[in-house]
Amino acid sequence: MARRQEQEPARPEITELPGGVLRMELPIRLPGLGHVNCYAIPDERGAAIVDPGLPGPGTWKVLQTRLAQADLRPRDVHTVIVTHSHPDHFGGAARFAREVGAQIVAHRRFSFGPFPTAQEPEVSVDDLAAHHRHAHGAPADEAEDVLPETLQTAIDDAHAILERARSAGRTPWGGQRPRPPFLTRMRFRFAHWLGRSFIPAISRPVEHGDVLTLGKREWFVTHTPGHTSDHICLHDPQSGVLLSGDHVLPTITPHIGGISSSPDPLASFFYSLDRVAEIHGITQVLPAHGHPFDDLPARTRAIKRHHAERLERVRQISREFGVPETVQAFSQRLFHPRSWGAMAESETYAHLEHLRIAGDADRREEYDGTLRYVAG
Repeated sequence: MARRQEQEPARPEITELPGGVLRMELPIRLPGLGHVNCYAIPDERGAAIVDPGLPGPGTWKVLQTRLAQADLRPRDVHTVIVTHSHPDHFGGAARFAREVGAQIVAHRRFSFGPFPTAQEPEVSVDDLAAHHRHAHGAPADEAEDVLPETLQTAIDDAHAILERARSAGRTPWGGQRPRPPFLTRMRFRFAHWLGRSFIPAISRPVEHGDVLTLGKREWFVTHTPGHTSDHICLHDPQSGVLLSGDHVLPTITPHIGGISSSPDPLASFFYSLDRVAEIHGITQVLPAHGHPFDDLPARTRAIKRHHAERLERVRQISREFGVPETVQAFSQRLFHPRSWGAMAESETYAHLEHLRIAGDADRREEYDGTLRYVAG
């Protein structure tokens, strides 16, 4: 199997793209990914940068080298834009704020606790499996002002399950939440106690529709929840560029998990895909991983088609079971054994809840909190 674009290692050269945007590839070591694209937008004051990579001295050294290739220094960076709250996108932001006083821009929902307990992947379980194999050989309907009563009840039920799970430190479907390795957790705590946390304080929180002036042009903020609840994209109508973060990637799909502030993160993702696909005049998409591409509507349709096929497979599995079954049971029919575990269950739960809220599945809660579903 050929390596996906997003898995390619970081290249040292920087690339100038439409609108004067500079693409700087930073190395990362995360499952399914080989680099993150940090974009620089120069102006008369210096530059704004987007998604400054993972925390740590290694990434900082590479970032200094990349900036120097563009005749920039860290002190020239006056603004850091974070597309969403995953460490490979905000890791360098706190250092820019601490050392050069850079403004940190992110959605108002940006959240990453001082002692993180969950470790969500960037990419889908399917794409993680594809990476492992390589290493080893329609427009949205307009929203109603008032939700139908049955839909509102389903959403309320989902919120209740999430709240009970959060308070118990468990996943909504049962079992312990995934955690980073012990040494990683200790490193988080040590950095926090020293006042050197890599988690940035957001100095300019933004909302959907806000406008940022970057490189003497107006960039419009588009809120695109799904991969995370705080994900944003930036659109420059003048150059036709969309900075898409992880929302739309060229050859893989982002992880859409069930542990979210949204009762139906998959529905949020579908709506967000339609929202960006309908933006007129986009001629170049600049993703956080992989290479720039030009046909945004086609890529969003392909991603939605992938999830539609997954939803149909869930219905088929339910018919094969013939009785209500657990999230774990569904996930072990959806995914290869090497992919079994918390992340596969999280994606499965997101799809089952999407069907349930849409009225296409039923859920039963056992006395011990275990959830069982029948779909289709």
